Amino acid sequence: MKVEPIKPNVGARVYVDPATLADPDVAAACREALDQYGVLVFPRIGITDEQQLAFTDPLGGRVDYSKKVDGGKAGTEDVYTVTLNPEINSQREYVTGTFFWHIDGLHQPTRVLPKATCLSARRIAPKGGDTHFSNLYAAYEALPEDLKAEIEGVSVRHSLGNYLSAIVEEPTEEELARWNSNVENTWPVVWKHESGRTSMIIGVTVHKALGMDLASGLSLLHRLQE
Repeated sequence: MKVEPIKPNVGARVYVDPATLADPDVAAACREALDQYGVLVFPRIGITDEQQLAFTDPLGGRVDYSKKVDGGKAGTEDVYTVTLNPEINSQREYVTGTFFWHIDGLHQPTRVLPKATCLSARRIAPKGGDTHFSNLYAAYEALPEDLKAEIEGVSVRHSLGNYLSAIVEEPTEEELARWNSNVENTWPVVWKHESGRTSMIIGVTVHKALGMDLASGLSLLHRLQE
């Protein structure tokens, strides 16, 4: 297994035999590399859904956020097909919602953030379609000290319903009911990791900064997002 850094702050390419992906030693090495680089890219590895799941499980328990979503569930169980093809995905707003900076699962009723999201590129768009990543350790470390002090202790409410309502024109009552059935969740903006490192928890799902009026809170969060 070879790990090759891509950029100073984020990303590494991993070269490994696909047949070894379910090996516990490979999983341990990938977890270590993930902590260091944030994003791991396996160039042209060409794995199946079953191989991807076999790789996922040694990394940690599966968290399937799309179990209640009809769209994109036409293939292998526990694998969500990311597509805007209406014949496959009847609820495409969940895909268009990922066009903007976000962290998966912030609105879900859990106190544990997902370790990682595993994606496989099966059919590449002829134009666009790139997935971008940001290192929120580096983002936090680069903040001026007065802004770090301002956001210390601030908690933020995340809501899928409020966010999707802002990007879908004229949503139906059925759509609004489905989006709002996803409960809200609250996270601190400043996140202390078990490793001792500090990052931020932000994204377009933010709805309100607790303890602040709505406009002031959203203004602060937009500054962080930019």
